Amino acid sequence: MWKYIKKYLIFAIFAALFMIGEVMMDLIQPGIMSRIVDDGVLGVNTGGAGNLTLIWNLGFQMIVLVLFGGFCGSMNNVFVHMSGQNIGNEIRKDCFRNIMTFSFPQLDSFGTGSIVTRVTNDITQVQNFVSQFVRGMIRTILLTFGSMYFMFRLNFTFGLIVLCAFPFVVGCLVFCLSKVNPLFSKLQAQLDAINEIMQEDISGIRIIKACVREIYEKLRFGKANDELIKTQLRILVIFAFMNLVINALMYLVVAVILFAGSYKVDSGMVTPGSVMAAVTYTTQLLNGILMLVMLFQNISRGYASWKRVKEVLNSTSTLKDGTFDKNTKSRGIIEFRDVCFSYPDSSKTVLEHINLTVQQGETVAVMGATGCGKSSLVNLIPRFYDVTSGMILVDGVDVKEYKQKALREKIAITLQKSELFSTKIRENILWGKIDADDKAIKYAANIAQADDFISSTAEGYHTLVAERGMSLSGGQKQRISIARAVLKPAEILIFDDSTSALDLKTEADLYEALQKSHPDSTKIIVAQRIASVRRADRIVVLDNGRIAAVGTHKELQKNCPIYQDICHSQIGEEE
Repeated sequence: MWKYIKKYLIFAIFAALFMIGEVMMDLIQPGIMSRIVDDGVLGVNTGGAGNLTLIWNLGFQMIVLVLFGGFCGSMNNVFVHMSGQNIGNEIRKDCFRNIMTFSFPQLDSFGTGSIVTRVTNDITQVQNFVSQFVRGMIRTILLTFGSMYFMFRLNFTFGLIVLCAFPFVVGCLVFCLSKVNPLFSKLQAQLDAINEIMQEDISGIRIIKACVREIYEKLRFGKANDELIKTQLRILVIFAFMNLVINALMYLVVAVILFAGSYKVDSGMVTPGSVMAAVTYTTQLLNGILMLVMLFQNISRGYASWKRVKEVLNSTSTLKDGTFDKNTKSRGIIEFRDVCFSYPDSSKTVLEHINLTVQQGETVAVMGATGCGKSSLVNLIPRFYDVTSGMILVDGVDVKEYKQKALREKIAITLQKSELFSTKIRENILWGKIDADDKAIKYAANIAQADDFISSTAEGYHTLVAERGMSLSGGQKQRISIARAVLKPAEILIFDDSTSALDLKTEADLYEALQKSHPDSTKIIVAQRIASVRRADRIVVLDNGRIAAVGTHKELQKNCPIYQDICHSQIGEEE
């Protein structure tokens, strides 16, 4: 954490200096109050004659000290928040930057809910930890040891009484903290679970309502929330017990000081003002210890959160970046050489011994039964995952040797699930090429068969898209996603079942326009419908992760039983 703290160390130093000033004002005041009582009110040293002038003078001094202490406390708060908030801001931005470099397997292993919790709640806890440490640790140490020093200076017996209570206070702290520390990690994990349920249910609210599963989801969320509350209550009960014991010990100390002080006052060994000052110092000491309790609570929770945040900060992408980013002689040639692939932490082989070459400008379709590995095949090209064995080459260079940015700039991809952002339609399309002008955007939308429905809206390309594209139909979302891909000046276009929501005429018009506008781009189409792939230059048929056949539509109709079955089920045996 030091690399973040050192940037704003000057704020922490100023906060510490102002805190020292505030505490010193608190420690000086009981001594002044003792003089007011003894010399100003009771006249202990003047034969019982009070001194009003002394009371006024010392009272004015106390007011000035209180005001100065308040000023120091306010300035301490300012600098504490400046250091804590800035440190939290730096950590949060670094976490997000690192998350953006994560590979898909890393994102899957963390989980969306856990990442959200770490970047929000956990970093907030770390901020509180830093702020409390800067403010609380200095105040607690100074107040505790300063009160002890002034207590011994006031009267050795009073100091000894307080010192005898210390082992019991420390023992209570150690015992309770040893019980509560493991619960903070558990608490954050339970927050992960709640965020995961929230994220899933909000994303899938339509299917929940369609299947009338609201009660089930309420119970599932309620169960997770009950577990969280149960853990929080255990923590609160432990700290309540700790506060009770420490309060009881310190008030017992006050009682003993009053009892011992009464005898000493009678014998003339101490003055009433000294006893009052001793009680005040004991109260300050109690406040210091209670603050220590809160400090340890925040430190324990903050440290547990810091360990979780550190996992995100220290995680490096499992996909090691290559060094190649030069121009290649060929453009858009893809070659699979004996490629095998299994998902991380899975023993099941998804793709086996794939050998395939796609030439520049060629349109290749990939078909097969659900789960045969079609999406996995195309996800290996932009290196969303690494092959288990074998090699994939783009323009004669292994994808592992490319810089990921250089590789993905060559490729435009539309995924099965159309991902749109909560902004204007125009901005969503611009993700393909951020500096494109309105003419290029409209041209891309025309190719994607999206211009008609976009132009028919009241605000056209400036129409706002609802969260996750909920304000659009499935076909509209797909066409905007395709327009985004078409706008990108890419050598390779990949459509991963991204026209499934389009009617056959719109789909045919799309592919015809695409062929005219991008004749030199290599196009890979993953589809389930024969009508989507029959015009492709070649069709690759996958069966259980292996290539069963490669050929044109007519060739496969003659010699590929799997393709024949698909044709018969979709078009009819006669045709």
